[in-house]
Amino acid sequence: MTQIIESPKLLPKHVAFIMDGNRRWAKKNNLPIIDGHRKGALAVKKIVQKSITLKIKYLTFYSFSTENWNRSTGEIFELQSLLNFFLDTESKTFFENKINFSFIGNIERFNNKVKKKLIDLKKETKKFNNLYIILALNYGSRDEILMGFKKILKKKNLKVTKKDISESLMTRDHPDPDLVIRTSGEKRLSNFLLWQIAYSELYFTKTLWPDFDTRKYVLALKNFINRKRRYGGD
Repeated sequence: MTQIIESPKLLPKHVAFIMDGNRRWAKKNNLPIIDGHRKGALAVKKIVQKSITLKIKYLTFYSFSTENWNRSTGEIFELQSLLNFFLDTESKTFFENKINFSFIGNIERFNNKVKKKLIDLKKETKKFNNLYIILALNYGSRDEILMGFKKILKKKNLKVTKKDISESLMTRDHPDPDLVIRTSGEKRLSNFLLWQIAYSELYFTKTLWPDFDTRKYVLALKNFINRKRRYGGD
């Protein structure tokens, strides 16, 4: 921790999380699946508070992928209920800490109550800049890139630049992640921010997401600090 406090400039500006392992945590502890997701939501709260302390500016959480709709109807209902509860209970935290909330992905498939709360919280916090929290909801990177190209082709000729693509994506208002953390031992990106993390540092841990506490977060940040970042030129 001392090293991190003494080297704030070396910390990542933007950390993205692939929060994997909620279901396995629940099964491991002989609990209903939704309890794993609830415990995972508590882990998010702890990471947010620690990031405020460390003055990390951007956090992106991969909360619900386009593939997650293949889960049972009951689990999807409970996940939407949990998201609704999170938006209700955490809105005070966003206002007290001047947190800017936004989301990426297509939220049209979520129920109307959840959609309204997502849109309202985004509007109500748009002027805050202490910390930026982005939830990836019904998000898939390939779909995002395809939609981006369609947007470009509507207004431009076929001479497309990297800048055009970046500016057509859902993340155009945020910097690319410096560090991507994936929990649960899986070592893949699962269709998450494929364009944006071209030069991000990747950190994989066997810890299941509900057990990913602030101590393990600090270990990941220390690992990042000790790396020498390269961008293909050296």
